[in-house]
Amino acid sequence: MNDSIPSVLPTVDAHIYPRGALDVLSRDEVARLRDASGGGMHELLRRCALAVLTSGSASDDPRAARELYPDFDIQVLQQDRGVRIDLVKAPATAFVDGEIIRGVAELLFAVVRDLAYTAIELRNGHGNSRDLNTSEGITDAVFGLLRNARILHPIDPNLVVCWGGHSINRDEYLYTKQVGYELGLRGLDICTGCGPGAMKGPMKGATIAHAKQRHRRMRYIGITEPGIIAAESPNPIVNHLVIMPDIEKRLEAFVRIGHGIIVFPGGVGTAEEILYLLGILLREENAGLPFPLIFTGPQASAAYFEQIDKFLRLTLGEAATSRYQIVVGDPATVAKRMSSGIRKVREYRISEKDSFFFNWSLEIPLVFQQPFAPTHEAMAALDLHHGRKPHELAADLRRAFSGIVAGNVKEDGMRRIEQHGPFKIHGDADMMQSLDALLRAFVEQRRMKISGAYRPCYEVIA
Repeated sequence: MNDSIPSVLPTVDAHIYPRGALDVLSRDEVARLRDASGGGMHELLRRCALAVLTSGSASDDPRAARELYPDFDIQVLQQDRGVRIDLVKAPATAFVDGEIIRGVAELLFAVVRDLAYTAIELRNGHGNSRDLNTSEGITDAVFGLLRNARILHPIDPNLVVCWGGHSINRDEYLYTKQVGYELGLRGLDICTGCGPGAMKGPMKGATIAHAKQRHRRMRYIGITEPGIIAAESPNPIVNHLVIMPDIEKRLEAFVRIGHGIIVFPGGVGTAEEILYLLGILLREENAGLPFPLIFTGPQASAAYFEQIDKFLRLTLGEAATSRYQIVVGDPATVAKRMSSGIRKVREYRISEKDSFFFNWSLEIPLVFQQPFAPTHEAMAALDLHHGRKPHELAADLRRAFSGIVAGNVKEDGMRRIEQHGPFKIHGDADMMQSLDALLRAFVEQRRMKISGAYRPCYEVIA
């Protein structure tokens, strides 16, 4: 028996008629989605659509799906009675008896919806574009995208964001399921980065608990961005997909809609998320704002969190440790503490007259919101030295990890590495030694890639 992937995979041509959140599009939106020129949206639409049509893929190479389905195409057509989506040579795995799987169709509609909104609302120089050069304008843009995706609902706080790696071992994955199960028993919904591994496990565990509790309006929200969706295609449990324009708006979306965050073992992407959140929470403006943050994993992952904790103490100082707690090998305790923390969030929102569904009170400075382009020059220029304010250092450390993520799994970043060699990261000797040890541990524990040997896209220089 030959288990290798066939050179030609079965495909399907289909006409899809969206319903619900994608009833109609304007002529301008359709034209932009069909525009195949250099500045058009069609190629981006094609890449994102193929990612959701291969939902559940075990590859983290953004080019893999396009190599398997080189002739795939998608067209959005405006008709008198609404919108029609034409799929050409789409993956047959997204269909059953000639009909597209309903959950896959919903994710596909979300791709078209979010890219259409981005094309019109967030393009500078357009009549409806927001001022993306100010902190308030960026937050308003994040709110607009989330509202357009219809995931902002005035219900009691119950949304737990779960961060963690797409490349984790079996024990860690089972542990994320157990934590999700305990959260679901307590009526808590789940939001993740929408991919496999630690992004899928909590959702899978919560589905069983929600079924036991007869919880009928469960939310499994996946938030991604175009540069990473092909490397982390949505897992099949996601029932609300949102595609943000870039990683910075994706991170802001997490902390604006989440009422607490759980961090499971992961790699550089998880480290980036931790530094983003701590950098914000360490600002004086956010000192009194309750935001439960728990690092957790199975007993075997205790050393992982010890190393993360040591790195954070060295770089951000002891004050950073007051904003998180570490719980190892105890899913029920994690869920209890998160549930208790969210009750405090509810009380605070009421006292401050802040909304339950969007964390307006959280102050996020512009340095955390502006998109970072990880060029070799920008990575080498990061200021990774002691003596800076913790939140300022956190911002540049976050960028360093973001650049490594780009070099690992984002097509533009991978192309830069292939052309110019690895990124060079400079800083104080002790900080670079700690960073290098952390990154080496990620490689040794296979947290960088799902399959195949890992070739570092970075060089740490003291």
